[in-house]
Amino acid sequence: MQERLLFGFIPIYGLLISLGIFLGVMLVHRQEKEKGFPEDTAFDLALWIIPLAILGARLYYVAFQWENYQDNLLSVFYVWEGGMAIYGGIIGGVIGGAIMAKRRKLSFWKLADAVAPVLLLGQCIGRWGNFINGEAYGYAIENPALWFFPLAVNIGGVWHMATFFYESFWNFIGFWILWLNRKKVRRDGNLFFCYLVWYGFGRSIIEGMRTDSLMLGPLRVSQWLSILLVISGVVCLVLRNKKRASRPESPEKGI
Repeated sequence: MQERLLFGFIPIYGLLISLGIFLGVMLVHRQEKEKGFPEDTAFDLALWIIPLAILGARLYYVAFQWENYQDNLLSVFYVWEGGMAIYGGIIGGVIGGAIMAKRRKLSFWKLADAVAPVLLLGQCIGRWGNFINGEAYGYAIENPALWFFPLAVNIGGVWHMATFFYESFWNFIGFWILWLNRKKVRRDGNLFFCYLVWYGFGRSIIEGMRTDSLMLGPLRVSQWLSILLVISGVVCLVLRNKKRASRPESPEKGI
């Protein structure tokens, strides 16, 4: 995989990751008053989430692609060349958020709701890094009538399904749905579980179109994880809202 540079010296993949992080921090900062967070909570949260998310994303990817790194261990640190797994990033980010919430004595679920929409926005932007590096594409398309973007993408002279774009677009739509409904949640944590369902459902389908991910039985590893996210999110939403509905409270609108 050839590293793509802007102006000959700026790694485009790293630039996109930085853009996603910047927008995410700004949008969480915007929610501080809405959610009753102390001032600068977003920046403190970023100091915990970002390093652990990047570390988790990289370690997860390297673990499943070890044969590409075992002969040059230093290449494990070449994150600007691509090779980040979002599920590892989610795990690392959740750990970072939990640590920060405990240290600052804040609600973890309220923090998770603040981050949920911007996660989708960051993933939307990050998928274009896959396009820049010529990765995360799908099966080859043989019908010339379908050789056009955004349905297909030309990689090395061969037209493939533009799965990076499919997921980017899916995440963009999910971002707006969660962002516009962020004030309507009935209970802290529900927006985060909606994120798990939305992202997991789209990823479970799109991942099946790709050719560069690890198989585990009849499905790819990421598909199994995506299905697990969907099931976990749905179960948590149903149980939490069922429990709330059983309480003698006035009805509320929202998720």
